[in-house]
Amino acid sequence: MCHAAGLRVQPYNLEWLAFAAGRFSTYRACLGTKLSCIGDWIVSDIRNVILVTYDCARADVVWDFQNTTFSELASHGCQFRRAISSSPMTPVSHATIFTGLQPYNHGLRRLFREPLPETVPTLAEALSEQGFFTAALVSCPGLMKWYGHCRGFQHYDDWLPPLPDGSDPLSVPDVKLRGLALKRANQVSERAIDLIPGLKDKDRWFMFLHFFDAHWPYEPPETSDRQANPYEGELLFADKHLGRIVQCLKDHDAFDDTLIVILGDHGEDLAGWYPNDKSGAENLHPEEEGHGCCLYQQTQHVPLMFSHASIAERSIETQVGLIDVAPTIAGMLGADFRGQPDGVDLSGTIRTGAEPPERVLYAETMHPREIQENTGKFPEIVNSQCIWLDPQRKIMRWIGKSPEYVMFDLSADPLETNPLPAPDDLIARYTWPEERVGPA
Repeated sequence: MCHAAGLRVQPYNLEWLAFAAGRFSTYRACLGTKLSCIGDWIVSDIRNVILVTYDCARADVVWDFQNTTFSELASHGCQFRRAISSSPMTPVSHATIFTGLQPYNHGLRRLFREPLPETVPTLAEALSEQGFFTAALVSCPGLMKWYGHCRGFQHYDDWLPPLPDGSDPLSVPDVKLRGLALKRANQVSERAIDLIPGLKDKDRWFMFLHFFDAHWPYEPPETSDRQANPYEGELLFADKHLGRIVQCLKDHDAFDDTLIVILGDHGEDLAGWYPNDKSGAENLHPEEEGHGCCLYQQTQHVPLMFSHASIAERSIETQVGLIDVAPTIAGMLGADFRGQPDGVDLSGTIRTGAEPPERVLYAETMHPREIQENTGKFPEIVNSQCIWLDPQRKIMRWIGKSPEYVMFDLSADPLETNPLPAPDDLIARYTWPEERVGPA
């Protein structure tokens, strides 16, 4: 069996594999000598990395923002306009971001059940072992140390204020209530600004910053005349405080040798604030509390950008995944990344603009059954999986439901309101990972 984007392709599809291999060889050849010197470019220009995740960030919203820190960084950034998240859940998606593995390979697949297995290598561990100082500032219960994302970080700040009733957010099954325990963007920026002056004594460093403001209940501390709704106000509030961090880097002569990576770990369904929303009591999926239960575009299509002064502004339309983030950061730094990630190193694309090979991408959610187990609500909902054949075609599997497989043509049906029968030959081409798959 062979792997394509983490999905196992049946042996009879060898012609497709040969085509994909040929495309990859052509891609490498077209870069020519540029690939051979990419390590020199990385080492000389980029010493450090800040990885920023905007929790709940929809691609269709963030890419439209103007006159923001994000748009400023995009002016010298490689923008991956068709990035796909492997999960609509914060702990699961971040496990993929840090390991380059699909959820069924890294083993953290649910919100409440399991941490990241200690046997799975992470980007922070790899960089720490190679002499990088590593620090993280996280802002929600889904990234607290219990989940295991902290491995490899020498400084991991997961302090959160208590919930209004004083309870521990990790013990609360209500996802919305858990989200009230957050470190606001101004607190993240203040703590990052406190750390940055001391980084001048470090040879190289990797910092992870997590902004949780755009999560429910969408009550931004400040309003903006640029926001269409409170959700956008939350994103703009986080963006403002990212701007403070960028300015601090400039003030301490650390901006020019720092790569800034910005992404959304997953998107958000706003129950009618956007045309493709499907959550809310009056809509198709009342079980969807912003994100977690469904795999439509509003939660799986996310922004992804790599920004540095040496990078020419460009947009890449080939679909990529958050599985590519860890191997690409390692590639940009000239560092070794342990393990065998499902993702690929996109540093060649970032440097030259050559489109990466086309690949099938995957996402899953195992959260619906958790909701049933914890609340007894929505007995009809099921776990689901999805593959993106290309940017316009996706097959969704509702596990155990009839019809189990449906297809969406996003060019003709961008709101995903008209599911089509999925062709049997496409369904048979892939072995869909079972719910139990994962490291022992």
